[in-house]
Amino acid sequence: MSATAPAWDPAQYLRHAGHRARPFTDLLARVPDLPGEPPRVADLGCGPGNVTTLLAGRWPTARITGYDNSAQMLERARQHASPTPGGGRLDFAHADVRTWTPDEPYGLIISNATLQWVPGHVELFAGWIAALAPGGTLAFQVPGNFDAPSHRLMRELAHSPRWRSRLADTLRHDDAVLTPGAYLAHLTAAGCTADVWETTYVHLLTGEDPVLDWVKGTGLRPVLTALDDDPEARDAFVGEYRAALRAAYPAGPQGTPFPFRRVFAVARTSG
Repeated sequence: MSATAPAWDPAQYLRHAGHRARPFTDLLARVPDLPGEPPRVADLGCGPGNVTTLLAGRWPTARITGYDNSAQMLERARQHASPTPGGGRLDFAHADVRTWTPDEPYGLIISNATLQWVPGHVELFAGWIAALAPGGTLAFQVPGNFDAPSHRLMRELAHSPRWRSRLADTLRHDDAVLTPGAYLAHLTAAGCTADVWETTYVHLLTGEDPVLDWVKGTGLRPVLTALDDDPEARDAFVGEYRAALRAAYPAGPQGTPFPFRRVFAVARTSG
């Protein structure tokens, strides 16, 4: 990761909201019933809050807080803050996942496509699991596509002679997430019953340069942030990267197939 946190653009991120929400719904489907009445739920790295609302649909009596460290994302997320029809509450607060400490027992701590931004995130699991109520769950989903062309080409370009002096230390590497087996080992060592799996989605994207449009909302943010004060350089990098993506992800008659591997984990404490 770069020393400077990437600046986020909720509108760009939400341009592919349907595809991005799919892994969260698949993760949520494997989360068991929660302890506590009402259950206490934390969504770490809630982003614009659109998928956090799904938690209120699943547990309408719960007290749910979405946490994020991006002011832009929280501004968008807080549009969803409200009492829930079941008597619960959905709200949002600023927090950094790297330092967030639970201050009460939680029935569920969940995180969607966030932990890849946190080096050494497995070291945080023990503290989170210790904060779960008996029978509580830690659940997360992370991208597992760092060796895919979308990320590999970005890294290769950032390390090329033209860009390495400005961007060589900007991007995440392929060790940003662990293997499913490694996550299973960490979670079971913490005393949980764990369900870990992986899925490769093949999103069919439409529009001009849709893979570039996708990564502008996520993986490319550190580069865009690093070059924000030099629009000419930023546009030059994006132009080179666009050409590489067009070759790697050719459009088909119905759109551009975009394979995307993700890793999931649901870990439950003993009741």
